[in-house]
Amino acid sequence: MRTSDRSSLPPRALAAGATALALVFGLVAPAQAAPVAQPVSAQDNAARQIAALQRFKQGQGKAESKVDSKLVVEQRVRRDRSAAAATPRLQTGVAVSAGGTVLVDIAVDKVSDDLLGALTKAGAGIRAVSTRLGSVRAEVPLTAVTGLAGRGDVRKIDAARGAITATATPRGPGAPQAKPETKEQKQARIEAQVRAAVEERGRSAAVTSEGDRAHNADTARAEYGVTGVGVKLCALSDGVDSLAVSQAAGELPAVDVLPTQEGEGDEGTAMLEILHDLAPGAALGFASAFNGEASFADNIRALRTDLHCDVIVDDVLYFVESPFQDGLIAQAVNEVTAAGALYFSSAGNEGNTGDGTSGHWEGDFVDSGRIVGKFAGTAHDFDPSATTQVFEPISRDSSAQVPVTLHWSDPLGASANDYDLYLFDGAGNVVTFSQDVQDGGQDPYEILQTPLFGGTGLRLAVVKFYGQNRYLSLSALRSRFEDSSDGLKAFSTPGVTVGHSAARKAFSVAAAPAAAALPFDLEPGDPANPAGPFPGAFGPGTKIERFSSDGPRRVFYEADGRPITPGNVGATGGEVRHKPDITAADGVHTSVPGFAPFYGTSAAAPHAAAIAGLVLSGNPGIDPAEVREALVNTAVDLGPAGHDGRTGAGVVLADRVLAYTGASPQPRVLAQTPTVVPNDSGTLLDPGDTATVTLPVTNTGDADAVSTSVVLTSPTANVVITPRSQSYGTVQKGQTVSRTFTLKVPLSHPVGTPVVLDARVTFAAAASPTHASFPVPVGRPSPVVQDFAYAGAPVAVPDNNPLGASVTIPVSGVGRASKVTVSFDGSTCSTATGATTVGVDHTFVGDLVATVTAPGGATATVLSRNGGSGNNFCQVVFDDAATASITSVSSANAPFTGTWRPVGALSAFGAVVADGDWKVKLVDAAGGDTGSIRAVSLHVNGYLIPPPGN
Repeated sequence: MRTSDRSSLPPRALAAGATALALVFGLVAPAQAAPVAQPVSAQDNAARQIAALQRFKQGQGKAESKVDSKLVVEQRVRRDRSAAAATPRLQTGVAVSAGGTVLVDIAVDKVSDDLLGALTKAGAGIRAVSTRLGSVRAEVPLTAVTGLAGRGDVRKIDAARGAITATATPRGPGAPQAKPETKEQKQARIEAQVRAAVEERGRSAAVTSEGDRAHNADTARAEYGVTGVGVKLCALSDGVDSLAVSQAAGELPAVDVLPTQEGEGDEGTAMLEILHDLAPGAALGFASAFNGEASFADNIRALRTDLHCDVIVDDVLYFVESPFQDGLIAQAVNEVTAAGALYFSSAGNEGNTGDGTSGHWEGDFVDSGRIVGKFAGTAHDFDPSATTQVFEPISRDSSAQVPVTLHWSDPLGASANDYDLYLFDGAGNVVTFSQDVQDGGQDPYEILQTPLFGGTGLRLAVVKFYGQNRYLSLSALRSRFEDSSDGLKAFSTPGVTVGHSAARKAFSVAAAPAAAALPFDLEPGDPANPAGPFPGAFGPGTKIERFSSDGPRRVFYEADGRPITPGNVGATGGEVRHKPDITAADGVHTSVPGFAPFYGTSAAAPHAAAIAGLVLSGNPGIDPAEVREALVNTAVDLGPAGHDGRTGAGVVLADRVLAYTGASPQPRVLAQTPTVVPNDSGTLLDPGDTATVTLPVTNTGDADAVSTSVVLTSPTANVVITPRSQSYGTVQKGQTVSRTFTLKVPLSHPVGTPVVLDARVTFAAAASPTHASFPVPVGRPSPVVQDFAYAGAPVAVPDNNPLGASVTIPVSGVGRASKVTVSFDGSTCSTATGATTVGVDHTFVGDLVATVTAPGGATATVLSRNGGSGNNFCQVVFDDAATASITSVSSANAPFTGTWRPVGALSAFGAVVADGDWKVKLVDAAGGDTGSIRAVSLHVNGYLIPPPGN
C-alpha cells in the first residue's frame, strides 16, 4: 500500500523534498526570471513548515489515513507542543468546542446499531443519520476520532462538511455582523413578532416581491387565470424560524414541513414568500438542507416521495460537491427529476470572469518542473506563459473566512492520485492546509478556509503529492483571485458553478436585480452595481448581478463513476454542461426580517420555480421537457446571441412562457369527508345496517368544473353502495356540492373493522380524476376507557439527536381501538429543571417532537416543537376533540397542562388493532436543553361486542 510506503520514508529524503519544494515556492525555476524574488528566509520558512506537515502525512497510520488531515494535525499539535512550534501561524480551521468535541461527518459501509452504540459510548452526540447513504453527522470528542476511524465499517471521517446559501450580503472585516442571539431570545422575539403580526393584520398591505411585476407574473395570472392551483412548490434552505410570523401576518398559508426538518435561519421563509407571491394558489412545502450533505439528499427525495412536491427549489451549495461528477445531492436531484419533478437551484454568488469577480481556476495540472523528493511531489504552475508561478494570489479585500476547494478529475470514492492544498502568507508561512490521503478509495477533494480576518499577501499552492496529472478545479468561494502587490499575477477561468445546480435536468438560475441596485460594493472600488426595471418588466437591457456565478461546467464521470470519455479526463474530455440555464429576479422585498430586500441567486431560483409552477397549473400533465423548452426558448437574451455562461438563455418572463405552452384555468374538484347516517334512526353504523352517505365535493381550482360526477365504491368485502355513480353537474369555482348514496353493510362484517369508501371524482379537465378514501367506523365504541401507562424508569432524551428516546407501553384486552388519547402525566406540576413529578421534564420544550406509534406501525405526531422556552409537560392530554391546538401554546403556558388537540390527528389509530406494544418517542431537535420521559399513558376505547345472535 502507498500508505505504508509513506511511513517508511527516511527523514533525510523528506527534508530534501521540502527544500526542493521551497525552491518551487520561491516562485520560479532558477533559470527563469521571477516576478519578484522572495527572501531566503521565506523559502526556509516554507521548507521547514511544509516538511513538518508532510511528516505528519508520511507518518499516518491506517486509521489516521481515513481521517480529515486537519483533524489529524489538530490532534497532534494539541498533544505535542513541538509540532505546534514548527508551524507557528498554522490554523487548521477545525472548530473544537470548549468541551473538546468536533462536529464530523462519518461515511460508513452501513449504519448499524453497533456503530451508533460505539459512537454513543465514545461520548458522541448524534446529529443526523442517513441509513440510505451510509452517513452519520455527530459531535465527537476530538480524542476519540482516530479510534472510531479504526473501525472496519468506517470509510472516512471528515470535519463537518460545510455549506452556504446563495444570499448576497456584505462581507469582510467591516461587514455588519448579526447580533448573537440565544435560543431563548430568539423564541421570545418570534413570539412577540407573532403577536404584533396578528394585531397588525389587515391594517397594511401584504409585502409582494418586485419580481412578481418584473417577471410579468402578475399580468400573466390575470390573463391566463392560473394561480398555481393543483401544484406543490417546495423549498430547501437553512430554516423557517419566522414561518409562524409570516403566517400570522397573512404572508404565507399553511406549509407542509418535513418532521424535525425546520432547520435554523429564515432564508427558507423568504423563499417561500416569493413562491407564494408569484403562485398564490400553489401548496407549499419545506425541508432544511443544513444537516449535512446526506441529509440534504435524503430531504430532496422525501419532498418528492413523502410530500409529493411537483417543483423543488434550493439555494444551498455544499463545498464537497464535485464539479466533475454528480455526487450525493446531484444524484438525488437526478432521481426526483426522473420521477417527473422540476428542480431549480441557485447558480451561486461566486462571481464570474466577465465582471472580474471570480476566484476560480480550472484546467490541466501543469508540472512546475521541480521534483520535491521521491514522495513529496511537485507544485502546479498556474502561469500559461514561459514564466513559472506556483501561487494563486487571493484578493486582500475578500480574504476573510473564505472556503477554498480543490477538486480533480478522478471518480468519487476512487481517487488514487494524491493532491494537496496549501495557503501561505507573503513571508512563506503556512497559514492553513488540506492534505488528506488519496490512495484509491477516497474522494478527489481538499478544502481549507482562510483566517477569520483574512490578510494581505495570501496565496494558494496546489501540490501533486504523487500520481498522475489530472484536470483541476480550484475555487476561493466568495473571494476573487487578484494580482498581488509583490508581483504575483492572478489567473481565473469561467465555470465556478458546480454541484447539483449543474445536474443535467436541474435549472441553474442566475440573478438580475428586479429593483434597486445592490447597496454595497463587493470589494472597494468596484464599478456600480446594476439596477432593475421595477415597476417595469425585464427586457433586453437587463443587467446580471456582478456576483452571479458563471459556467459552463465540464463533467468527466456519470453518477456511477463511469467515465464519459474513457481515457481522457483532461481539458478536452468529458461533457460540457451549459450552465446556468436561465436568469431570474433578486433584490426583492419579503416580510422576513433580514430579507427586505433579498439579494442573491437564493432569491432568483424561487422566482423561476414559481413561474414553472404556473405552467404546471395551467397545463396538468405537461411533459417536463416542454416546460424546459418553454423557459429556455422564451427567455429574453441578455448577452451574446443564444446561451452564454453568465445568464444562460436569458431572463424568463411569465407571460411569454405561458404564451408558449398555452395555459387555461383548471378546475380541481376534491371529495370531502362524507356524513354517514344509519337509516334506523341510530347514530352509529352497525353490521347489517343500511345508511345514507352524503358525500360533498369542493372545487378548489381556478375555474368552474363542468360534467362533474363521482363514482363511490368500496374495497371492503360484501359492502354494497347504490348508486355506484352520481352526477354533480357544474361545480363552480369555490363551490361545494353534495349528493347522497346508500350504503349496505353485511351482517357478517366484524365489529371495529371500518368500511372503506373510495371516491373517484371526474370532471372536464386535465386534472381529472381525483381520488380520496374514507374509513367509516362500524360498531359501537365502548364507553369504557382502558388506561395503559409506562411503568419503567425515566428515560433521558438525548440532546439534539434524531434518534431520540422512546418508551414502550403494552396494551392488551382491547381488540380494535375506537378512540385513542395520549397523556403526559405527573403528580405535581412545575417548571423546575429536572422536576421528578411531571410527565416529561425538559427545558425549552420547543426542541421536542413527540410521536406515538401503534403495534401495526400507524404513527401520529402529537407535538412538533411547540411551547418555546417553557419547561415541562405535566397532566397534558392530547385529544382530537380538544378545542385548542397544542400549536397555539407559547412559553407563557408553562408548565404545560390541560387538554390540547395534537399536531397530527389521533384518528389515525381509529380501528387499528390496539393489542401489542405501543411506542411513545421524543426527539430533541435542537441543542442546549435536555430532559426525560417520566410518566406517559395511553387511554384506549375499544368496541362493544354484540351479544351472540345479534
